[in-house]
Amino acid sequence: MLIMFCKQLEAQTTIVDSFVHGGLMRTYRLYIPAIYNANNAVPVVLNLHGYTSNGLQQELYADFRPIADTANFIIAHPDGTFDATNNRFWNVFGLSPVDDNGFLTALLDTIATHYTVNPNKVYATGMSNGGYMSHQLACNVSNRITAIASVTGTMTMAMKLTCMPAHPTPMMEIHGTADGVVPYGGAGVNLPIDTVVAYWVAVNQCNQVPSINAVPDVVVNDGCTATHSVYSGGMKGAGVEFYKINGGGHTWPGAPINVGVTNMDFSASKEIWRFFSQYTLSNLTTGSMEQMVSNSPFFEIYPNPAVKNINIRFANQQSKLVSIYNTIGEKIYSNQTNDGLLNIPFNSSGIYYLQVRDHQQFYTKKIVIE
Repeated sequence: MLIMFCKQLEAQTTIVDSFVHGGLMRTYRLYIPAIYNANNAVPVVLNLHGYTSNGLQQELYADFRPIADTANFIIAHPDGTFDATNNRFWNVFGLSPVDDNGFLTALLDTIATHYTVNPNKVYATGMSNGGYMSHQLACNVSNRITAIASVTGTMTMAMKLTCMPAHPTPMMEIHGTADGVVPYGGAGVNLPIDTVVAYWVAVNQCNQVPSINAVPDVVVNDGCTATHSVYSGGMKGAGVEFYKINGGGHTWPGAPINVGVTNMDFSASKEIWRFFSQYTLSNLTTGSMEQMVSNSPFFEIYPNPAVKNINIRFANQQSKLVSIYNTIGEKIYSNQTNDGLLNIPFNSSGIYYLQVRDHQQFYTKKIVIE
């Protein structure tokens, strides 16, 4: 069924539509709250289903609609494609040619064509395979994604090794210690949850020691408890939060349907939106680079001040990402290199900031071009 797009709505509306991307017909659902008004730009939340599921089931199970009705944001529930066993999936293991990164980016463009959306407030969350996909979006198309939240999902080893977020990326992880589908301790190519949390803590340069609080055990017969860890102090305010569900299964906390050991002490949907709503993409990508300057022996710059060209000497010849920003935080140069010595020309004089990413660490130094 197709419900026509409109700029002004008087009641909440569900859009069911599709478009061709990469030679495939891609389907999705949109939820537009009744309070949406085309005169005001609103956030968008991508809510991604798990393996074998679909957008409708995710809409009902991991329900953000009551929150959107008062917070005023659009929710997208896209469908993955079918694998060889006729189950819907998101291509996070590299076993398929399907371009889900491109599809979800095109979906955001489609939504923005028909609705007044705020491009600084686009968020991705998901269940299981959809949680993996949220991490993948943060790694590969972070110029479009402000923050992510993964419930019962993780990252693969390959995803972590190739992850190149363009900005500090706020991340929330929610995972049960008794998850039998995506094990808490990792399995095969799947990383342990503690490793995933530590990765984003390092990327965002958060305090490595979190504040930890037990979530009040208000539903004592749900078979599990929850612990909430908050890693603050990240670059440009980007934080990491982790809800560890002690004894919890492969489930969405607070879900209306109990399909296993489900924590009912809090609502994952409410907490995810509370987390998302703190962050704006422009605040994560621009601002004072001076705050990010670090003194590190990892690389040296010479001469500095310089005229037209600078040399960068690195402590090793491992792969690293070199980026240069101007004083308002705009990226003007980016290159992946494993050279021990790099020469970079400049077209104009001024103050710049050179940032090097080596695995999970960022190092930033000021450059003066005369």
